[in-house]
Parts: sequence; structure tokens; C-alpha cells
Amino acid sequence: MKKSSLFTNLLSKIVPTLILSIILIYPGGIPVASAQKKKIPAPELTGGTAWLNVSRPLSLNDLKGRMVLLDFWTYCCINCMHIIPDLKKLEAKYPKELVVIGVHAAKFTNERETENVRQAILRYELEHPVVVDSNMALWQAYGVRAWPTLVLIDQEGYIVGSDTGEGHYEILDKIIGEWASRYRPTNPVSENPIPISLEKDKQAASFLSFPGKILATPNRLYLADSGHNRIVITDLKGNVLDVAGSGEIGKSDGEFIAASFHHPQGMATHGDILYVADTENHLIRRLDLKERTVKTIAGNGKQAEFMASGGMGASSPLNSPWDLAFLDGQLYIAMAGTHQIWVMDLETTLFQPYAGSGREGRTDGPLDACTLAQPSGIAVAGSKLYFADSEVSSLRYIDRNGKMTHTAVGKDLFVFGDKDGRGDDARLQHPLGVAAYKDIIYLADTYNHKIKAFNPQDNTCMTFSGNGRPGYEDGRNAQFYEPGGLSAVGNKLYVADTNNHAIRVVDLETKEVSTLQLSGLTEQLSETAMLQSMIPPFENTLALAAQTVKPDAEVLLKVNVLLPDGCQLNPQTPLVCRINSSGGILIEQEYRELRHAPPLLPLNVPVKTGKPGQNTAVTISLSFSYCKKDNHSACYFDAITLHQPINLDKASTNTAVTMDYLVKLP
Repeated sequence: MKKSSLFTNLLSKIVPTLILSIILIYPGGIPVASAQKKKIPAPELTGGTAWLNVSRPLSLNDLKGRMVLLDFWTYCCINCMHIIPDLKKLEAKYPKELVVIGVHAAKFTNERETENVRQAILRYELEHPVVVDSNMALWQAYGVRAWPTLVLIDQEGYIVGSDTGEGHYEILDKIIGEWASRYRPTNPVSENPIPISLEKDKQAASFLSFPGKILATPNRLYLADSGHNRIVITDLKGNVLDVAGSGEIGKSDGEFIAASFHHPQGMATHGDILYVADTENHLIRRLDLKERTVKTIAGNGKQAEFMASGGMGASSPLNSPWDLAFLDGQLYIAMAGTHQIWVMDLETTLFQPYAGSGREGRTDGPLDACTLAQPSGIAVAGSKLYFADSEVSSLRYIDRNGKMTHTAVGKDLFVFGDKDGRGDDARLQHPLGVAAYKDIIYLADTYNHKIKAFNPQDNTCMTFSGNGRPGYEDGRNAQFYEPGGLSAVGNKLYVADTNNHAIRVVDLETKEVSTLQLSGLTEQLSETAMLQSMIPPFENTLALAAQTVKPDAEVLLKVNVLLPDGCQLNPQTPLVCRINSSGGILIEQEYRELRHAPPLLPLNVPVKTGKPGQNTAVTISLSFSYCKKDNHSACYFDAITLHQPINLDKASTNTAVTMDYLVKLP
């Protein structure tokens, strides 16, 4: 999206005079431009269905004395993702002067759900307040017409100006910096604390974090552990063989243990080389699997501008590469940020647009004239390149022989749904992943929480797995939660089940779904990283009174959560439980980490006790969500670590340990 000039015009008027003027199309379509005679008060921040990252809703009165930047976004949108680094830089530079508030106004139906927005906040690592504007109340009050839109409000609650699109950091930095230098000396910035309550502090740690893509070969699985900024390599049974990436955000090349990535996504392999789309670094990385080294082969770390023409090697920019496919010595790149498919010659390192004009839309035809919309998955099927064109909720393909783009399923930017059928009759909702196997094209229909199968012979697109409800359930009536990546081998379809932080396996004959059990992952980590992966990132710990049980026996740990009157567990949010022990308690591996979606309580965990006289204890970490029965939009998230000392006494006949956690409303 090209840079707009509204903030630029505003800067020339505001900075010299500090007279706050408006450049905004206000509700009702009335243009109000730099009148300077009358300030326009910002509409109150009401009408949202939930607030996240704060303990209570905010009002403009809470924010007086600071500048406020409203970011109208929707979490599917690549342009909205692109401005997140700018927002974080502004927040870091002006921690007392500026408050950024995200206003999440959904494009897709799935994005209206508070829990799904919360998962996006965790995935994008946002730490500013976010109001869920599911009914578009704030969108309408502020006259917003596009994603992303930024609205700047002054210290007294009046609108300064607004603009759409990307690329406004420098202008905003000047406006806010000038305001701070002139206003602050005589008017101290408000010290009233914002009631921050970060969602990340309520989330238990997991071995994988928002895995975005997966690549299956006859004897290996390559997992893009996107939230942990690394690539995990396993065998087909889930035994971890190697890990590339330190876990820190960065773009360092070198040995696996020292290299760094920034939310990597799609991968392709050729021989002993693994190619990785390092999405938020805007790079393509080359992993030598024998030498265990990482090297940047495309991209200079900067975001390519709208209508970029390509370049060569590590000297030219890319724009959010999301997935890769290798074919005949070339790398095809789903370049989500430019709404195109690019191609890179691996011998010369020359890369350039292959399909798509760069304009966002769904127009078929010649490769240089067609329009795409945030392609996010790509797969080779004979002479065709199939791709998931996410923003038009479509499965599309490029006929390499005819050099034309066609649409198999889908219609346009605002036509989506969940409907099986043939051709134009079928509907998808923001698909992100695609895999070709035995003449069938499998789709991660991400926002429908399903896997669908497209048959090119009769143009049918049918639900293959998933009941359409977000959750975590194996078997034939499986549940997924925004799956993002697919890959098939050996009659198995491997699914990067992104919001469940898991890899799921679908048997293509029986349609039975199972969860891949990873083993040996902690041994691949440094001691510090291993400790971090085992200890949830919250400090709410409850020390329970010691209990005495029978030694050398089968003992049952009974764990329960007692909710306030009028509340119930949120059936859409998994309950996650981690169990560790010390001393004379043996816990089977299958019980060390439990996930239940819908949540299941009480938990009954069998353990074995050791010899009498041993000092022992169990530590149980729980994270879960609960809602008011009469108001499902009023949901709360909680996380607790229960520390239970246990005495082993041969005089005891007790074979049960009961642990209750009494929840109190915030």
C-alpha cells in the first residue's frame, strides 16, 4: 500500500504552530480540513465488546495528558502486520508521552471472536491495550474506511489527524516528538498508570509456539516454530533431530545454534538444503542440513515497496515472503506483502515477480496482469502452481504451460464463508495452507478451522477433516484452531495447527486425526531456554498444605478449579496443564503435559509413589479461560501454579491427593 500524504500535510501545519487541526473524512462523509477554528473532540472509546491487555476498559479521561494513537486493524491483514514494528518503536521511544490503542475491527467473521483476537495479540506479541470492535462501533464513530487506519489524538482528547496504510513512522515520530518537547516542560505528562494486564502473562508456555508451516519429506518433518523463531527438525514419529535458531528474534547467519530468525513461515527442500521464508525479516534463508549452517540468500532485511521489480541476492529487498515451492532449480515465493508470486533463480540469485500485477484483488488472466490478494501458501502439482490466496478466500493456480492464472474456488475480497460445493458455489474463509498429494489439493481453510480437499477432476471442494468449531480434539470428529500449514507424505497429511501450538496428523485413508508427540526437544535447547520452556511465564503461585499418602503405591492426583458463582469454563479455549515432580513421585510422560479442548475438569492423574520417608512434591501449572454464564463476551483468563508437598508414610492408607484452586473474579 502506498504512503499517503495526509500526515505529511498535517506535519507542515501542526509542528510550526502546534495548532491541532483535522485532516479527516468524518462520519457522514463531511470533509473537515485544517479549519483551526474549532477543535473536533475524539469520540469516546465505547462500543467495544471486550478489552485485552488491560484489566478494565479505558476512557479518554484515563488518557488525558498523553497523546493517543488509535490503530484500526484486523489480524488477517498483511498491511496491518507491517505497521506493528513502527508502533512498537513509537511505544519504546515515548513510553510516558504516548499510548497506542489497537482497535480490532474484523474483516472476517472468525475475527470477531474475542479469543481469536487474543490469540493474534499473543502471536504478534502486542503489549498495548486492544479493544475488540466486533460491532464496528468505533470504526463508524471515527469514520474509518480502510485497514490499517491510524488516528492521532492530543493530550486534551481532540483529534489531531488520521491516515491509512503503511509507512508513517517518521512523520508520527516528528509530530509526537515536537509535541513532547513543547508541551511537556510546562505541562507534565500524566502519571496516571494505564491498567496494563498483558495477555502473555496469562499464557502457559508450550514446546511449540504458533507453528505456521510444516514440510514433510519421506523421512523428515520440518516445523516452522514461528513463535519461537526457529526451525525444528524431526523424524516422522516426532523425535527431534535438530533445531536451527537460537530462539531470539534476529537475522544472524552462522551455525544452527547461533543463527536467528523472525517468525519464519514456509519452507522448501532440495537435497540437503532447506530453504526458509523468514517472513518478518523479509528474507530467504538457506539451511545446509549437513553442515548445520544458515545463510541469507535473498533480501536485505528491508521491506520492498509497492510495485517493486525484484533484485538479486542479499542486496535487494523482499516483502513478507510467506511460503516457498522448489521446482527445476527455481524457488517460487508466495510474496504476501506485494500480493504476488515471485520466482528466484537459485544459481544466479536473481528474483522477480512471476505472477500478479501487485494490485490487490482476484482477477484471472495473463501472469503480469492478474491480481492476487495476500498469497500465503503454495504447492506444485504437475505443471500447475496452486496457491492459497487468503484475502480473497480462494484456491487459485498458475498454469505454467499456458502462463495464465485461474481460480479454482473463491470469488472476491468480501465474499467468503464455509460451504462445500463445486467451483463458484464453494466458499472458504481466509485459507493459509495448501498441499498437493495424489491428484488432490488439500487446503488449510484457516478461519473455518477445517481441512478441505479440492478435486481438480470435478472441481469439487469438500470438507475433509474438522467440524468447523475451534478446539483441540483428535479422532474422526476432529477439531483444529486456525491451522496454517499442510504437507503430505506416506498417506499422512501433517497439519501445523497454529493456535493449538501443535502438529496434527490426518490419516488420508481413515480420516483419523492424531497429535504428533514431540520428544527430545528440550535436549536440543540451551539450559536457559529449557528452563523457560518448562516454567510458565506467570508468577501466581499457590503453596498448598502438605498431604500424606501411601508409599510404593498407585496414587491419584485430583486437580480441580472452583469457579465463582455464575461462571463456567470457556468451551472454546483449551485447558493446558503441566505437571512436574521431585523426589519419590513418578509421572508417566503422557501426563506431563495435558491439553483439553473443550476444557475438562477435574483432572485425574495417576502417579506412582516411591519409598517411605522421601521428601517429595508435585508442581501443577494450569491455564484456562472462563466466562459469565449470562454474558459470554465477559470472559477472563487465569493461570496458576499449584505447589503440593507430599509425605510418604508407610502408616498411611491414603491413595489420593486432592488439589483445589478457588478462582476469584478480577
